[in-house]
Amino acid sequence: MMSKQSTVTEKEDCHHVPVLDGNRHRVLSESDYTEHQYRMLLRKIDRYLLPLMWVAYGVQQVDKTGLSTQAVFGIREDTHLVGQQFSWLSTIFYLSYMVCEFPSSYVMQRVSVGKTLSVLMFFWGIIVLSTGFARNFATLMTLRFLQGAFECTISPSFLLIIATWYKTREHTLRAIIWGTANAGFGIITNLCLYAIGNHALKNGGLAPWKGISFFLGTITIVLSIFSWFLLGTPREVSWVSPEERRIAQARVVNNRTGTDAHKRREWKRDQIIEAFIDPSTWFLFFSVVLTSLPNGGVTSFGNLVYKSFGFTSLETILYNIPRDAASIIWFLLAGWASSRYPNIRFSLMLFAILPGFVGMLTMALLPNDPRYRWIRFGMYFMTMSVNINGLLLWIFVPSNIAGRTKKSIVSSILFVGYCAGNAAGSQFFQEKDAPRYVPAIIACAICFALQFCSILAWRLYLVYQNHIRDRALMAEGLTREQAKEIGAKLAEEDMTDRKNPYFRYTY
Repeated sequence: MMSKQSTVTEKEDCHHVPVLDGNRHRVLSESDYTEHQYRMLLRKIDRYLLPLMWVAYGVQQVDKTGLSTQAVFGIREDTHLVGQQFSWLSTIFYLSYMVCEFPSSYVMQRVSVGKTLSVLMFFWGIIVLSTGFARNFATLMTLRFLQGAFECTISPSFLLIIATWYKTREHTLRAIIWGTANAGFGIITNLCLYAIGNHALKNGGLAPWKGISFFLGTITIVLSIFSWFLLGTPREVSWVSPEERRIAQARVVNNRTGTDAHKRREWKRDQIIEAFIDPSTWFLFFSVVLTSLPNGGVTSFGNLVYKSFGFTSLETILYNIPRDAASIIWFLLAGWASSRYPNIRFSLMLFAILPGFVGMLTMALLPNDPRYRWIRFGMYFMTMSVNINGLLLWIFVPSNIAGRTKKSIVSSILFVGYCAGNAAGSQFFQEKDAPRYVPAIIACAICFALQFCSILAWRLYLVYQNHIRDRALMAEGLTREQAKEIGAKLAEEDMTDRKNPYFRYTY
């Protein structure tokens, strides 16, 4: 039943979807503002958020995976790592990531998304910089544990920011734009790291892996200052006026996942339970695990795999650049396709797995012969296509999950899968299998095949759920626009996607 307040200003316009404005104590709707106002605000949002999110996401990626580059520049030898100790530096990072994710999500919901992220970013920058002073395995393990604890907030905070600023159809393209930072910022830093490594190898002095730590840590600290002033939800940032804040809230009401108009501090038990019993949560979880297992190994051992082809330490950095450049192009093509064609994300993920599977399997099965070096390079190059799946899976949280508490819980569950997969994936690569790591690469190929099956089954489930709801809608005699309007009202009451019969899943 609709509340009395919801019906006071209701109009016949099919785009009129009310949301309570906490500042003026009145009802906002999408029809309160013109398309020109929405376009102007969207440009401003993109101008402030996208460059900062791009750099921030790129920085966290290179901070996290910089260990792979440091490995070919002597960090293992200088800190006296033996056996599986290098693998454990990745595993401990993701275990810490997992343990600290739940309290971090709680703090973000209780305090501030942007401010929480910027403070933690400052501290992880200090940790990355301090890595350059490490002398042994124990020190590195401690620093990596702390880095994981501070770095775990960036992806869930970005998902919340996207959900509160952008419409559902805008989620994929925007997320993919900042997702290209993994490769784009990687190209920039690889060139800088090449210069650092080249200078150190030619002129001596500071070990190149130490210079890499000082360089990456300094960038992160500087970025945290910008994030403090610019990053956050519409309710948190100061670069929008009160009127622009209301426009931002009004433009996303049709997402039917709730806006940022109210600061919802309470945790709802029924939404926690629903998050755990929803089949979509577990389809997402297993898909993320199967994506993360190969990722955990490749991000730590990727440069060592390159080196096994017969390249030098400096060449491994340069030959990563074409792979990163191709990844950017693929990300942008996927973003363009998802914004132009509805319900294409699952098809993109399924397609992306195929070259990754073929590349991994062929690379493992080819003989260890210098004549096949460039073929193996090409096979490894092909695996970049599957990188997009991790990001596309996460975008389903703001697009397909409604209810503030449920979103937080599902995000945390997915991070458990993400961290567990990455932590275990680095252990695929055993010292006894060096330098080619054939068993580990075959295991990665198997994960891609299982991921294909999981994503396909999940898509069929969502199509079936939408079909059931459409049939119920026809039985009620409501039009799609009427259902869309009612669904948005229910979402503003913090109703979840499963309880809201007018919610429709994207796929």
